[in-house]
Amino acid sequence: MALHPKVIDLSLERMLRILDALGNPQDRIPPVIHIAGTNGKGSTQAMIRAGLESAGLRVHAYTSPHLAQFHERIRLAGELITEADLAATLEECEAANGDQAITFFEITTAAAFLAFSRVPADYTLLEVGLGGRLDATNVIDAPRLTVITPVSIDHTQYLGETLAEIAGEKAGILKRRTPCIVAPQAPVAREVIEARAERLFAPLSIGRQDWDSRREGDSLIYQDDHGLMDLPLPVLPGPHQIVNAGTAIAALRELGFGRIEARAAVVEAEWPARMQRLTRGPLVDIAQGAELWLDGGHNPAGGEALAQTLAGMARKPTHLICGMLNTKDVAGYMRPLAAQAQSLTAIDIPGEPNTLPATETARIATAAGLPARTAPDAATALRQIVAESPHARLLVCGSLYLAGHILREHG
Repeated sequence: MALHPKVIDLSLERMLRILDALGNPQDRIPPVIHIAGTNGKGSTQAMIRAGLESAGLRVHAYTSPHLAQFHERIRLAGELITEADLAATLEECEAANGDQAITFFEITTAAAFLAFSRVPADYTLLEVGLGGRLDATNVIDAPRLTVITPVSIDHTQYLGETLAEIAGEKAGILKRRTPCIVAPQAPVAREVIEARAERLFAPLSIGRQDWDSRREGDSLIYQDDHGLMDLPLPVLPGPHQIVNAGTAIAALRELGFGRIEARAAVVEAEWPARMQRLTRGPLVDIAQGAELWLDGGHNPAGGEALAQTLAGMARKPTHLICGMLNTKDVAGYMRPLAAQAQSLTAIDIPGEPNTLPATETARIATAAGLPARTAPDAATALRQIVAESPHARLLVCGSLYLAGHILREHG
């Protein structure tokens, strides 16, 4: 991280150069399932992986950002990359790159490809870092399958101001004659994706047209041209996970799998910091009789999904502890949460230079209708809230970087 700037500079030139110097390892990895979208990429990837692994398959997976440790980004045949393998692979990439300019995400993505090329597996799950068209992962000429999760407004400084522009960047992962699973989309995003797919002769399987997933009582109902499946609800909580589960199941169906793998996808997936109940560690000790939850959603769609999740839970006083980046639409994130929470305590994200100051987070929350105050850190915020509302629901939220800090520093 000290050697390379943690900046976003969407381009494929540096990536193609270092991969060529490494012998183009991206051409020697197992069949790729490439996943783009604004929200739900990680959850959908986790469900696809659970389904594939239930069939006894070995699966590589690449995701970002990491939460507690960098190793989470690179999973080799089901296991996180070891410290020794990670260090050796990064050294190799440093030598191949020499003293030429490259970003942190680019060189670590090159390291992932190099590691994937050396370990046998059946599939590679590749999550886009940002956008799609010019993302460092978009160097696979012929993936087995592409997936586009729900597209919404985010990262406008890089991807464009409108939903159509952002959808165009996400649709950049489509490849000629390669099938694509498309989650339900807003009409304008869907039109952009369909237009690009038509130019590339890429078959689309679109949510609410070619397949559908919905909740009925305590069941997930999935339906497509092959029939109907009555499955358990996803173990990952929240109404939005119904769509993510449907997307993952549609991908598994495209790959030739059936009910057993679909069931495993929804009941065996693990994905931390997505409405995760914390059950141990010093913060749980501070919370005492209160519930403590963690969520990394950080844009308006994430705020809406979180609000819907809270609305579906048992009624209980809910208090937010929130830290956000200064690059996000904070007001858009806060508005849907105002109806579901009694208060917000704003904190800075520790160690993050782009944190929004807690005072500004609190000001925006108050304007959005959430009574707000500040605290120097999460532990202090917890103590303040528990002293006033000892049996409440406490939710740390607003950023994956804050979620990672909580998981890493508080057990």
